[in-house]
Amino acid sequence: MVVALAFTAGCDFSQQDQDRAAGQFSANDESIAVPQSQPPQSRPGGTESQEPPPPGPCVDPDPAVIATCLASTGGVRAGDDQGESTIVAERTTGKIITTKRYGPQRVVTTFPVDATGDGGLIDFAYSPTYDQDQLIYALITTGSDNRVVRIAPGDAPKPILTGIPKGATGNMGALMFVSPTELVVATGNAGDPAAAADPTSLAGKLLVVSDLSSGSNARPKVLASGLGTNVALCPSSTGALYVSDQGPTEDRIQAVEESGTKVLWTWPDRPQIAGCAATGGQIFVSTTRTQQILAINEPTRDKPTINPPAVVLDKRYGALGRMTALSNGLIQFATVNRAYGKPVSTDDRVIRFIAPPPSEDRT
Repeated sequence: MVVALAFTAGCDFSQQDQDRAAGQFSANDESIAVPQSQPPQSRPGGTESQEPPPPGPCVDPDPAVIATCLASTGGVRAGDDQGESTIVAERTTGKIITTKRYGPQRVVTTFPVDATGDGGLIDFAYSPTYDQDQLIYALITTGSDNRVVRIAPGDAPKPILTGIPKGATGNMGALMFVSPTELVVATGNAGDPAAAADPTSLAGKLLVVSDLSSGSNARPKVLASGLGTNVALCPSSTGALYVSDQGPTEDRIQAVEESGTKVLWTWPDRPQIAGCAATGGQIFVSTTRTQQILAINEPTRDKPTINPPAVVLDKRYGALGRMTALSNGLIQFATVNRAYGKPVSTDDRVIRFIAPPPSEDRT
């Protein structure tokens, strides 16, 4: 398990984006540390105090449902420290929406995307200095590639990293800031496992982007290779970072270490893991095919052994997508029934879930 991660220079990519520059950032450090905790912060677009249930088809009777009637979802973030509001990407529309139970919904920003296959607005992250720069970063699919862009209020998206391979499948990835000047980007293999192993390709990689200036398309550092499809990142308050994906022969959860990734658990039955979250000493994964949330214990120095996964939610909300965790044990997760399940009238949804404590009796 890793608390601090140091990176060395990765592969060189020559493709340049010719869009105009949009702002400068200060010089970057040569090392990176996973934050010890990432508590959710209030973000623009928070909703007003909760009102009585309004009429209409988008009111879900389940009190845990905090967002309804969304297009198929991508990344999700908590909108406040209690997890009562959410900020969620609509993968197929390119919209980032903020809302809470009974709404209203507000569109924070919209990215032009190509939503064919499993592409579109894949994930997003607020700048660590959002209060000053008002920037939002996103991993999106265009007509020619997957790329990382940033957007300022009233402006068009500007490229940060372009040329990530695009495929009919395998576009889903993730991103997160680990410092104000370092953005970790996890990319899918674009449906080509060979590309994930190819050091000249940006597909199937865990990358560190430290030049956040628009249009530079500077060389990213490669932390790990060989990632599969539907790649998700989940940081822990312990300082560890985990990555889940659907590999060529099995689904898996891995720990990110200085030397790459270390497999913690695999699922040969391929439940279609779509997201992960770490909180309260546990790592949770959401699944699309089996429609479950599963939990394993987070390894520690004293207890490095991983116990078999426990099902903590089973077939209640249909096909599940991305997740996010709060340090107080709360989880938010989004459904993907419009793309992969049997949608009900209130789909797609975001659910606020209280994670059960770990069981010492799992066998």
